[in-house]
Amino acid sequence: MNITLLLSTFVTVFLAELGDKTQLATVAISGTSDRPLAVFLGSSSALVIASLIGAVAGGSLSAVIPADWLQLLASIGFLVIGLRLLWPMLKTDGSIIPEQD
Repeated sequence: MNITLLLSTFVTVFLAELGDKTQLATVAISGTSDRPLAVFLGSSSALVIASLIGAVAGGSLSAVIPADWLQLLASIGFLVIGLRLLWPMLKTDGSIIPEQD
């Protein structure tokens, strides 16, 4: 096992999940329950399965598509998501549109 890869993956996913929808959902569910262990086991199991699906899919794709192309596609995907989130906040003149209630 590559300990450097293990630690790098752990730190990356741990930091990415802080304040994420998954963590907020876990806090909300735990706040309405008196069984935090059950909430922990349920949410951590879901994260493990989702990560397993991602790892298997990535491993399968890397057998067909070169790693450089996968990294490029992932980068473009994140760029598109970021632009889609920012686009509605910008006017055509570049100023920020005030939030509407």
